[in-house]
Amino acid sequence: MKTFLKFILATLITLFTLNVYAERIKDLASVQGVRENQLLGYGLVVGLDGSGDQTTQTPFTVQSTVTMLAQMGVTLPPGISLQLKNVAAVTVTASLPAFSRPGQTIDITVSSIGNAKSLRGGTLLMTPLKGADGQVYAMAQGNLLVSGAGAAAGGSKTQVNHLSVGRIPAGATVERAVATDLGRGDHIYLQLNTADFTTAARMADAINRDISPDAEIAEALDSRTIQVSAPAGNARVTFLSRVENVLVNVAAGSAKVIINARTGSVVMNQNVALDECAVAHGNLTVVISADNAVSQPNALAGGDTATATNATVDIKADPGNLLKLKRGVALGDVVKALNSIGATPQDMLAILQAMKASGALRADLEVI
Repeated sequence: MKTFLKFILATLITLFTLNVYAERIKDLASVQGVRENQLLGYGLVVGLDGSGDQTTQTPFTVQSTVTMLAQMGVTLPPGISLQLKNVAAVTVTASLPAFSRPGQTIDITVSSIGNAKSLRGGTLLMTPLKGADGQVYAMAQGNLLVSGAGAAAGGSKTQVNHLSVGRIPAGATVERAVATDLGRGDHIYLQLNTADFTTAARMADAINRDISPDAEIAEALDSRTIQVSAPAGNARVTFLSRVENVLVNVAAGSAKVIINARTGSVVMNQNVALDECAVAHGNLTVVISADNAVSQPNALAGGDTATATNATVDIKADPGNLLKLKRGVALGDVVKALNSIGATPQDMLAILQAMKASGALRADLEVI
C-alpha cells in the first residue's frame, strides 16, 4: 500500500512539474515561410502649419513637389523658386503580415527626413510602399497622429515625444499578396526562436506523443529546425492548429549574466554559482572559498559517506568593513554585497570580468 501511494505521489509531482514549465509550441517556434515583410516608401506630408521643411536646406522637398505637380498636370514656369513652409519630405515604413490579401489595411509609420519642426496636423499624400524586390505591395495615405508636448504645472512645457514621427492606423491598403509557403512537399518546418538541441528534441517527442502516437511524424534536424510530416491542402491548417497548441517542457537556458555598464544593472537568467577564487580591485577584495565537510558514518551504521560544501564570500572595502555570505554562495549574493558597500558599476564590471577570465564565473558575460 505504501509503495502504491509513493507511486501516485511521484506521478502527481511529475505532472505538476510538467504543467508548470511546459509552454506551447506557438510561443517557442514559428512555421518556416510564415513571416512579415518590410515595406518602405517616400512621400510628402502637406497641410503643416508653417512647420515644414526649409526649402533652401532641403532641395529634394521642392523637387518632389514639382514632380508631383507635373504629374497632376500643373506646369511651373522655369526658374521659379518655391518657398514651401507647409510641406515635409518623409519616409513611410510598414510591416506586411503573412497571409495579407488585397484590400486589407495595415498601420504605417511616417518619419521626417528633412528639417521639419513638426508633422502634427499634416496629411500624407498617396505613397506607394515597396518591398525588397522593388514591387509595390501597398498604397499609403491619411492624416497623421502625432503625440507631442503638453503644458505642465507652472506654465512649463514637457516634451512627451518628438514631433518628427507620426503614425496612421490602418493608413495603407494592401495591393498585392505575398505568396506564403507552408512547407515543402509533405513536410512543414518549425523553427525555434532560440536554438537549443534539448528543446528541439523534446518538441519533436511532444509532437509525436500528442499528435501521432502510432508513428513518428516529427524529427529534430538541428538545434533550431524540426521537420514534421503534414497533410496537404486545407487540412494542413487544421493540423498546424493542433501542433501549435502542443505543450513542450522547455530546457533550461544556458547561464548568462548581462551587465549594463552605464547604470550598473546586473541581470541573471538563473542562479549562477561561482567557483573558488579571489579578486582584488582597488580597495575592494573579493574572496570566494569552499569548505568541504565530509560526514563518515559509524562502521555498523550502514550509511554512505557524504560530502557537504559550504561556500563563503569575504568582501573587504575599508578596514573593519567585512561582509560574509555562507552556505551556497551565488553571483546574486556577490552583487548584492558589492552594492551594499558602495561599489560603482565600473567596479562590478571589472570584478565580474576578472571572474569570467579566470574561469570562476561559469556563465556567458554580456555587457550592454
